[in-house]
Amino acid sequence: METSKTVVIQFKNVNKTYPNGFQALKNVNLEIYSGEFIAIIGLSGAGKSTLLRSINKMHPITSGELFVGQSDVSKLQGKELRLLRRNIGMVFQSFNLVKRSTVLANVLNGRVAYNNKFLMFLGIFSQKDKIRALESLDDLGILDKAYERADRLSGGQQQRVALSRALTQESTIILADEPVASLDPITTISVMDDFSKINKKLGITIIANMHHVDLALKYATRIIGLKDGQVVYDGPCSNVTDEVITSIYGRSLTSNEKLGEAVNEETTS
Repeated sequence: METSKTVVIQFKNVNKTYPNGFQALKNVNLEIYSGEFIAIIGLSGAGKSTLLRSINKMHPITSGELFVGQSDVSKLQGKELRLLRRNIGMVFQSFNLVKRSTVLANVLNGRVAYNNKFLMFLGIFSQKDKIRALESLDDLGILDKAYERADRLSGGQQQRVALSRALTQESTIILADEPVASLDPITTISVMDDFSKINKKLGITIIANMHHVDLALKYATRIIGLKDGQVVYDGPCSNVTDEVITSIYGRSLTSNEKLGEAVNEETTS
């Protein structure tokens, strides 16, 4: 899919230092375009999660500028920050579901930011919201699970519920933090196919942190490599050579390591 050249996210000399003094991001400069599927790769501790979570201000930056659209993320608070987050879906490795609630109730949580807080507290959603949620489940092939409890689903099904929630949220950007790290190989491929489908079909910009280098190269349209908080590679998958991998990981990787089995050598940031 050809992406438009509309910049949707821009990092300008971004730094992030945690209270313990650890500098997770160092002078990061990036432009991310509408409709891209970006995979961020690198060792644990390289700054992947920090980079991802700075986009929706889960981890506020220390210095520099970070824009989503025309919004300066660092300056957003209250209602403006909630509006930004409404436009950015988040998918976690741990799925982040309410396990005792039904699948449909979890997916409807994607509509919370659009509705009256009191009605949401009571679990009251409009017919339009319910239809949108059911359509999202249908898009990902789990409509038949709508009224089952989330904790009765497999890991792959739970991740599809999380992805359905992001679709129901009507996000134009989805951030995925190690979305397949806890899944078996067959389910991993299926879930990655789902991400690819919504990226191509709906034009949603996807930014995913991944330990699976081979999967990143297979599914992404662009790779960003981080090492010690710095961008050491930013470009197409076709240009990711063994030399590039060495610059990101400090050495070449075995076949098993490229599948995500042994590239977690540092403390996660």
